[in-house]
Amino acid sequence: MFKFQKSAKKEEPKDMKEVLKELKSLDSKLKEVTEELSSLKQQQIFCIQKAALSRYNPFKDAGGDQSFTFVLLDKNDCGVAITSLYGRDGNRIYGKTIKNGTSEYTLSEEEKKTIEKAKNGEQ
Repeated sequence: MFKFQKSAKKEEPKDMKEVLKELKSLDSKLKEVTEELSSLKQQQIFCIQKAALSRYNPFKDAGGDQSFTFVLLDKNDCGVAITSLYGRDGNRIYGKTIKNGTSEYTLSEEEKKTIEKAKNGEQ
């Protein structure tokens, strides 16, 4: 359980020594916050930042846009493409890793288009 209390009101510094002491404390805290922010920025590079979804009909004999490709990428265009192909005989799902905007696996045209949509920030 969190207890929120008003902090005791700080007294104003009485002389230059106290002012300098307070400045050193603030400088130390600023350095700590700056380092933490820098660390968070580095970690953020690897978080999902781009996503796109495309629905389509890959087969002429099945109706509707039941199939889809969903792409999730980080800042470096690395991530995953998940494709679901729906047909009369069943549904197949494929996952392909993406590194620098491409894959070591063969990509369909729909997957390539969806990767480009994600890279460009399109929905």
